[in-house]
Amino acid sequence: MLPPETGRAGFAGALRSEFTKIRSTRSTYWTLFALIVVCIGIGALATAGTASHPQGISPAGFDATQQSLAGLYVGQLVIAALGALTITSEFTTGMIRTSLAVQPRRGTVFAAKGVVFAVVTLITGLIASFGSFLVGQAILSGTHLSATLGQPNVLRAVIGGALFLTACGMLAYGLGAILRHTAAAISAAIGLLFVLTVLVQFLPMSWQDNVDKWMPALAGSQIWTTKVSPGAHQFPAWGGFAVLAGYAAVAIIAGLVLFRTRDA
Repeated sequence: MLPPETGRAGFAGALRSEFTKIRSTRSTYWTLFALIVVCIGIGALATAGTASHPQGISPAGFDATQQSLAGLYVGQLVIAALGALTITSEFTTGMIRTSLAVQPRRGTVFAAKGVVFAVVTLITGLIASFGSFLVGQAILSGTHLSATLGQPNVLRAVIGGALFLTACGMLAYGLGAILRHTAAAISAAIGLLFVLTVLVQFLPMSWQDNVDKWMPALAGSQIWTTKVSPGAHQFPAWGGFAVLAGYAAVAIIAGLVLFRTRDA
């Protein structure tokens, strides 16, 4: 007769459990598929408009990479919804109590969920970013405006698009842990990433120059640009991404603290 198992469930087991959950949820596949379609589709439309009237556009000032990645503006909202659902859905269904019964170490559960979601988002983001870039540049290939991955900052921008989506998703994940309500978490994420960016545009221009660069989506989007517009008051690529990552880190840390201290 074998002795009873005495070891506690570890982080590796928690990772396998969370991967099984996200893999077995059909809505996850559809959401990730929608993310790819939206990013590539909007990028194709944006580049097609330029390709139809390339006259008078200077390659020196035109960012072909950024335009082909224009779908990320909408893609951030799609991945934010999935990021919030990753954790709020378990509170809604009550499955969180089962998860904590199997793995009582709350920090392990929270970290495993976040890691699995981040990896899935990064992989999907890379597919969406490279797909958007390749389709966009194929559309622009008949003009003098197309770009290649070997040009300065282009590869960083394309990979940066995936990092941008991942950071947006993790920001929503943290908000989901804080609010524990799907609609509230998605609304908060959209407010931070989109609505707040729009509202800033109504500020006096002298204020915008100082406020714009601290908005999470605007700051983070610098990572998928290859050229800086003259007079732009923005952080450089990695500096802007650090601002977005900072927002996500604050939300995740706050979510972890609350996840460990509140009743399930």
